[in-house]
Amino acid sequence: MTDGVPFTKMNGIGNEIVVLDMRGRRERVTADAARAIGQTPGAHFDQLMVVYDPVTPQTDAAMIIFNIDGSESAACGNGTRCVGRLMFDESGKDRLTLQTRAGLLTVREAGDGLVTVDMGRPEFAWDKIPLAEPFHDTRAIELQIGPIDDPILHSPSVASMGNPHAIFWVDDASAYDLGAIGPMLEHHPIFPEGANISLAQVTGPDSLILRVWERGAGLTRACGSAACAAAVSAARTGRTGRTVRVSLPGGDLLIEWTDADKVLMTGATELEHRGMLPGEIFAPRAAVA
Repeated sequence: MTDGVPFTKMNGIGNEIVVLDMRGRRERVTADAARAIGQTPGAHFDQLMVVYDPVTPQTDAAMIIFNIDGSESAACGNGTRCVGRLMFDESGKDRLTLQTRAGLLTVREAGDGLVTVDMGRPEFAWDKIPLAEPFHDTRAIELQIGPIDDPILHSPSVASMGNPHAIFWVDDASAYDLGAIGPMLEHHPIFPEGANISLAQVTGPDSLILRVWERGAGLTRACGSAACAAAVSAARTGRTGRTVRVSLPGGDLLIEWTDADKVLMTGATELEHRGMLPGEIFAPRAAVA
């Protein structure tokens, strides 16, 4: 029987993260294992960050990311920052390159306990997000909830930050039952791979309030990739500049959309506790590349 596997419970401004360091181990994490881990006392998560030995030269580790329902996510900015913090403290490095399904992500120390992750380039083409049908202008697509002549929500901006996002612009992000609306929109036919659904309230030329229904996780106190998608969409539609402080229920993230078309996300992380998972959850190790 496989020995127990240690885990670290963290959060990135309230985004519940569990980190499994599987480097040098023979086990692998399956979707069934991820769901079982999420039901283990003390190990509930929004995202599970599984860290494996590097498979590409000049990288520090490979990561597979699971949502609480066992589905995979290509990107999780807050989880990546949590992994970065653990690896910085372990190695003494101040910069890392991590391989994910969304590509290579660079993480660096930002001072004062903050961590910055380069989330890469945003994608706005309809077939790259992806959407089920063509839209020439994804700054606002034809999608609404409620009566045609008086919709509750309508005309979201859509983008991909390694995963699909829809951002509805509202006057008051707290005035909607996102717990009821989110599931309907996450699985709307226009999103063949589902979507993260955000309500964004512009509060100034460099600030947003954001609430997020996260694909595969539900209501969340924070979602880093959603903050990035909202920030670049706000700049793209002329609502803000290219550097924005995004306030989520769990805290603030600073998002910068650089002239080089990279999205940098900076924020805090917190170590909550460590624990042990039963070895029988895991499957024999297989390739993760």
